[in-house]
Amino acid sequence: MKEILNFDFCDMTVYDNYVVVVIKEGVNVTPHYNDVLIEVTNTYYSNKPFVYITHRINSYSVDPKIYFETSKIENLKGFAVVSKEYKAKVNAEIEKMFFNKPFEIFGVLDDAIAWAKTII
Repeated sequence: MKEILNFDFCDMTVYDNYVVVVIKEGVNVTPHYNDVLIEVTNTYYSNKPFVYITHRINSYSVDPKIYFETSKIENLKGFAVVSKEYKAKVNAEIEKMFFNKPFEIFGVLDDAIAWAKTII
């Protein structure tokens, strides 16, 4: 399965066991956006484990409080950040402290996908 979903703040590509999300330039990701994530997970991953991969090719900010709610999604088995940018990786290290499930940082998307497949 591969389905592309477009929203005003991001584009999501849904696969069988993981979703790849590209947040749009300049967005401030707040807990409000969890409603969309929950809707997508309920639609595509009902009672099925999955990994969330954020491919950070644009510049945007994330409210770390979002991870407290994201962690509550029971079938979410891991979270991956993909970026080649030093600043994005440093920010992800901080975000990682707010998430109580597997959370990894990668330089390339293929590595994140390979990791996702190992934890499902």
